[in-house]
Amino acid sequence: MNTLFRLSVKFFPPDPGQLQEEYTRYLFSLQMKRDLLEGKLSCTENTASLLASHLLQSEIGDYDDVADRDFLKLNKLLPNQERIQERIMELHHRHLGQTPADSDFQVLEIARKLEMYGVRFHPAADREGTKINLAVAHIGLQVFQGNTKINTFNWSKIRKLSFKRKRFLIKLYPEVHVSTDTLEFQMVSRDQCKIFWKNCVEHHSFFRLLDQPQPKSKAILFSRGSSFRYSGRTQKQLVEYVKDSGARRTPYQRCVCLCLSVSLTSRYPTDKAYFIAKEILTTERTYLKDLEVITVWFRSAVIKENAMPEGLMALLFSNIDPIYEFHRGFLKEIDQRLALWSGRSNAHVKGDYQRIGDVMLRNMCALKEFTSYLQKHDEVLTELEKATKRLKKLETVYKEFELQKVCYLPLNTFLLKPIQRLMHYKLILERLCKHYSPDHPDHNNCREALKEVAEMATQLQSSLIRLENFQKLSELQRDLIGIENLTAPGREFIREGCLYKLTKKGLQQRMFFLFSDQLLYTSKGVTATNQFKVHGQLPLHGMIVEESENEWSVPHYVANPSPPSSGSSDEVSLEQESEDDMSSSRNSLDKQTHHRANSTMHVCWHRNTSVSMSDHSLAVENQLSGYLLRKFKNSNGWQKLWVVFTNFCLFFYKTHQDDFPLASLPLLGYTVSSPGESDSIHKEYVFKLQFKSHVYFFRAESEYTFERYSDCFIQYLTLSNNASL
Repeated sequence: MNTLFRLSVKFFPPDPGQLQEEYTRYLFSLQMKRDLLEGKLSCTENTASLLASHLLQSEIGDYDDVADRDFLKLNKLLPNQERIQERIMELHHRHLGQTPADSDFQVLEIARKLEMYGVRFHPAADREGTKINLAVAHIGLQVFQGNTKINTFNWSKIRKLSFKRKRFLIKLYPEVHVSTDTLEFQMVSRDQCKIFWKNCVEHHSFFRLLDQPQPKSKAILFSRGSSFRYSGRTQKQLVEYVKDSGARRTPYQRCVCLCLSVSLTSRYPTDKAYFIAKEILTTERTYLKDLEVITVWFRSAVIKENAMPEGLMALLFSNIDPIYEFHRGFLKEIDQRLALWSGRSNAHVKGDYQRIGDVMLRNMCALKEFTSYLQKHDEVLTELEKATKRLKKLETVYKEFELQKVCYLPLNTFLLKPIQRLMHYKLILERLCKHYSPDHPDHNNCREALKEVAEMATQLQSSLIRLENFQKLSELQRDLIGIENLTAPGREFIREGCLYKLTKKGLQQRMFFLFSDQLLYTSKGVTATNQFKVHGQLPLHGMIVEESENEWSVPHYVANPSPPSSGSSDEVSLEQESEDDMSSSRNSLDKQTHHRANSTMHVCWHRNTSVSMSDHSLAVENQLSGYLLRKFKNSNGWQKLWVVFTNFCLFFYKTHQDDFPLASLPLLGYTVSSPGESDSIHKEYVFKLQFKSHVYFFRAESEYTFERYSDCFIQYLTLSNNASL
């Protein structure tokens, strides 16, 4: 007779993002699948349908009506599956292109928010004889009446856990439970009581201790009580082990469900065109998230406070909403095509799908209908700026919104994204056309799509230049103290940067701002918000600039900054990104100040560099998004992150679905290179970023992605590092 062993999860982490391995997340999702079927993970029908749809996507891939019905007929995911089968299939249709790994992660993300996540009932009764259920979790002990949680005892409130025969005893610290410091529960039997007690000991040790507990020495003659101790690794030890042993991980290959047709074999693209098309997809995901900052988050903020006049509300959202809805559909279409191209989709589609030109041509033609909306962005930005100055309530909401994590760039920057996106399409299509030979079947469509978007880009180019200048002036108007009407008509921003100015106290560091009509110099840190205060305004009309060896011979002497021997405390706070950044939500971005530490003026100040308007324009062209593996100088493991490169900064996310970044890395002053022999990096497609002693390694998925990041970094980091005022 064969013995059947069933493995199950013992410790349920509060955050599935802590599970580093794809295979581990897969095993945890199988546990959620079993809990759903057995009714342990109780939830609403909508939530159950959503979980089942992700499990379906993980098992058979993209939606197909016949395949879905066949699978659900043969496999039971929910107790009441037949009643809500149509809802499951409807939700499955929305997951087009989602990989099995992504589906597993979504299952865990949804499950962890449920009250019954990881809960295992142990029947008991309280002192009054009322039937209850006890459970243990990462936070402590939980008490349920039926499926309703009625009490939680956090580990920090519990002084001691013990049992005596069938009685389970919880001793609390006196200030927690005034009436008594010991709670007593009657369980079914002594064995059940001891099993639950051991379970509690293991959970406490795993989640609360840094190191595994050492066994106590046994008594020679007599022993009192149980000698049971948890003998495995703690959660902290496991996290450190996985981080340090990343190079030795075993690759895991998911298999397609056996119920699928054998003709549905995986296809792995090797053509460079696929990765160019994938850049459209990854940057489109970020672009749509950027639009949501306005259409979802900012709208919610102004409606909640009733801070924006109806006329301005109509002007703003009637222009941005149609664009947002168009790009939602465009993203789905691009995602579907790339899923078919890469072999991630199991849909029964005939024809040549290893191309992108037809999708681009169709959507670029459709996008021309929105030109009138894009032309109004000038008016939208101007009217919003006027209203912010005029209405104190709107100004307050505006500034408070910029403090939110989701607003990771200055708010008015997001209003420029729709026109800037046209320039991105143009550049990507140019690369595709350059890659394809004239006789390639996708060449003509790409050429026609390029023609359409180039026409729109030319039409809006002058408007974009004007808007980018106005946006920068508006941003500086809020960032500088002691200057009014900085957005005066005709004024153009040229450069910002750090120099040393000769004062009565000697050479003092100052932040300079060069415009078409004047030069401002400022100092930092004189206000609670860490803004820059204007100390002087020098008109350019009639100004003579001379290079002099005698620093005392000119009225206004400034010198190019040389790197200081030791950084200021502000510089330390800017540079202290470490291996703990991902666990501390957002790090430098989460400071409660209106002015971010990663803004260009603050970075220029700390790193003694400067940035011109042409650098800003170049940075707009070089926006990138996608998954990269990141490694710190002193760590062994690689961490997979969704990385957004924009505005001279890298922003790090767990996944592309996150609403805000976990941390950021300002790149001004950094150099980019390939790893050297001393770095001991024996991987392909790795580039190295370094500023002083701060070193980061990033690994791309393909040669194309590696070259794109390297070219972008080299192109504008070299310019910024060599810049002089």
